[in-house]
Amino acid sequence: MAEVQVIHHIDESLAHEVRRFLADAPVGAGACGEHDPGWLAVLRESMGHITMALIAREEGAGGMIVGYLPLALVKSRLFGRFLVSLPYLNRAGIVSADPGVRHELLEAATELADKFAVQYLELRHQENSLEHVSISQSRGDKVQMMLGLPGEAEDLWTGYSAKVRNQIRKGDKVGLSIRFGGPELLDGFYGVFSTNMRDLGTPVYPRQLFGSILKTFKGDAELAVASHDGRAVAGALLIHARVDGVVEAQVPSASSLRDAKHTNANMWMYHQLLMRAVGRGAGVFDFGRSTPDSGTYRFKKQWGASPRAATWQYYLREGDVGAVRPDNPKYQRRIAAWQRLPVWVTRLVGPKIVRGIP
Repeated sequence: MAEVQVIHHIDESLAHEVRRFLADAPVGAGACGEHDPGWLAVLRESMGHITMALIAREEGAGGMIVGYLPLALVKSRLFGRFLVSLPYLNRAGIVSADPGVRHELLEAATELADKFAVQYLELRHQENSLEHVSISQSRGDKVQMMLGLPGEAEDLWTGYSAKVRNQIRKGDKVGLSIRFGGPELLDGFYGVFSTNMRDLGTPVYPRQLFGSILKTFKGDAELAVASHDGRAVAGALLIHARVDGVVEAQVPSASSLRDAKHTNANMWMYHQLLMRAVGRGAGVFDFGRSTPDSGTYRFKKQWGASPRAATWQYYLREGDVGAVRPDNPKYQRRIAAWQRLPVWVTRLVGPKIVRGIP
């Protein structure tokens, strides 16, 4: 048996202990970079979420950590209340090598869901899904697209198809350039990102989210901005973290401008991101989640990425787990209306909306 604690504030000492537990967790325990306790601070500071962590310890004084689950309470008058591990991120579910501890953490999470009277508890697992009487629904309609990286950046080129190499060359020919850096690139990145989100009809995340990520994960998080004739036309957030003993690079957010499509900026930028990842010692590149056979899935697959299971599980208390998803048909008119708004309006209103979306 383990003792499960609900921690609302993780100080530096506890954060160090959690990171040590995550680093030492065996393969298959579910640990990943998104479990770093710094993400709770990011979501609290930039999104206004109430964050907490469930920490399981061995019974007795000074018991070691044997399980971990980060959570955020997402709430708004427009959408309702949800308990999520974790919003914005693709995976941050229960971490433990012990099935009994995973069960106890899930029990504690469902109790919190009842306490906060949420519509549902959402556990964003990857391959570490659980069986429990409270888990009434699971979503496995999306997969995590992962690419194993070579030891040298030059070896990436030989792994590309002729079509991919040709598109990258087109970016070279039109004179694209790229910069990697921190907060000094935030204006260029956010200008591209917010414009693309408007074009997609999606409320944009607050600029502060990316600033907080850069501050919290300084040295491990960086921005990339691709430019054409001095104008930013594509941008990405690139994060480097150690997962199961391997450095893993991931891109939680990336965008390019539609009116710069002729430059092949998006393809060219991803080639630069992959080279950057190899240069920083990454063994895996995480392209993020996609629906099989969708446009984004095919985009990621052309780089050589392979699908991996990404199972999100739910303790559903009321409503429908797909009710607030952007692909819900009931939002199509709103999406079309959003696409007609000036970008400055979407930057002002979007963050207020997206804070309530799990």
